Amino acid sequence: MSHTSSARDANLLGTLSLAVSDRLALAVGEASGQGGAAPAALVALAVYLDGSSIDKLRRPLGLSHSAAVRLIDRLAQAGLVRRERAGDGREVSVKLTAAGSDAAERIRLARERALEAVLEPLDSAEREALARLHETLLAGLTAGRADAQRLCRLCDAGACGHEEGLCPVTRAADAAERVPA
Repeated sequence: MSHTSSARDANLLGTLSLAVSDRLALAVGEASGQGGAAPAALVALAVYLDGSSIDKLRRPLGLSHSAAVRLIDRLAQAGLVRRERAGDGREVSVKLTAAGSDAAERIRLARERALEAVLEPLDSAEREALARLHETLLAGLTAGRADAQRLCRLCDAGACGHEEGLCPVTRAADAAERVPA
C-alpha cells in the first residue's frame, strides 16, 4: 500500500485532532460537571454571549432551538444560568449566575491544562513554529463572524490576544466581513 505525503499529513492531523478533542471533552466535562455542549455554552456566555437570546447562543454550539432550550433548562436547574425577559418580553436572554461564571473559569483552566499537556513534548522553537501554523490554519477556517463564534466557543480570549488584535480568528473574521459579497 502506497502512502502519499499528503494522505499521511491529513491522517496525522486527523488522529491528533481526535486525541486533543477527546482530552478536551474529558477535561471540560470533569471541570463543569456537565457534558455535551454545556461547557462550551458556559464559556461562550462568559466570553462573548452573556445576555444573548437562546437563538443567538445556539448557533455557535451547533444546536437546534429545541436542543438549546433543553440545554438552558439543564443549566438553569443546576444554578449556572438564569433566564430574563428581553426586548418586547417575548424573547428570553440567558445570563450566567455567579456559579456559572465560576464554572466557566474552571472550564477555561481545565482546558488550558489539557492543552499544555499535549504541548509538553515540544521545545520553545517547536511551539513557536506550531503557533504560526495554527494561526494560518485557523485563519483559513474562518470566513466570518459565525465561523469565529463556532471556533472560539471554548476559547480563552485573553490567551489568544483577542483584545490586542492578535487573534487569527478575529482578524480573519474582520477581513471576511470587510470584503463585499
